[in-house]
Amino acid sequence: MDLATLTAKGQVTIPKGVRDALGLKRGDLVSWELEDESVRLRLVSPIDLGYLRGVQAGLTEWGSDEDEVAFADL
Repeated sequence: MDLATLTAKGQVTIPKGVRDALGLKRGDLVSWELEDESVRLRLVSPIDLGYLRGVQAGLTEWGSDEDEVAFADL
């Protein structure tokens, strides 16, 4: 089992064994997925449609007709 300490800023270093097992390198994008009282860490590939669909689903609250009008000129 690898352990890491949470900093005052809420940051944590992913242990080397985990980074190596996932092939993580500087600049990689990872997702944190809640599962009951646990978290699953995933490497997000540049074109990860499942991840992008999850992000898109979280943005539906900003998809009202009023929002479309307010942001039409952007």
